[in-house]
Amino acid sequence: MKVGRYLVVFLFLMALLITFGNRGLVDNYLMSKRLSQVKLLNNGVAAENNELKKKIVLLRSDLAYIESLARNELGMVKKGDIVYRFSR
Repeated sequence: MKVGRYLVVFLFLMALLITFGNRGLVDNYLMSKRLSQVKLLNNGVAAENNELKKKIVLLRSDLAYIESLARNELGMVKKGDIVYRFSR
């Protein structure tokens, strides 16, 4: 009879340890959620990296792309362009 009680208590403690202990079921669930978040973040960074690689290739080889960046981002003009200035 006492052995049965000890066995039940032992099994109950083991179930608690398996469920809530280090590397238990709850920890495994939380880590799988964190892993999916990190994978999603990694995919975003990889996509951004690919876009930057494309821009590098364009900046090294495409003169029209360089000219459009100079015009749009730096406000540069070509010789012979007409520039309109509006007063505020």
